Amino acid sequence: MRISEFQDMMRRIYFHRDLERGAVGTYNWLTDEVEELGEALRGDSNVALDDEFADVLAWLASLANILNVNLERAALAKYDRKCPKCGKTPCECSASK
Repeated sequence: MRISEFQDMMRRIYFHRDLERGAVGTYNWLTDEVEELGEALRGDSNVALDDEFADVLAWLASLANILNVNLERAALAKYDRKCPKCGKTPCECSASK
């Protein structure tokens, strides 16, 4: 499944509810899911990790749908087979943030 197909699936399932919640409310749900992913990273359950990664992706797609952002197009525009900063694959940027 492509990213755009996943985003379309999230739109079909949840868009009516996401739109009512709005961008800020959906963003808040996304940040909650990222925090849960952080908790799963500290644990030892691969199932929990899978679930939380899926939740983060789903809420990101929902937020993108509300804001009319095509995640696949945006990701490929910025990260098209190379680092957007140094232009290399693999990245040759310094490891510091």
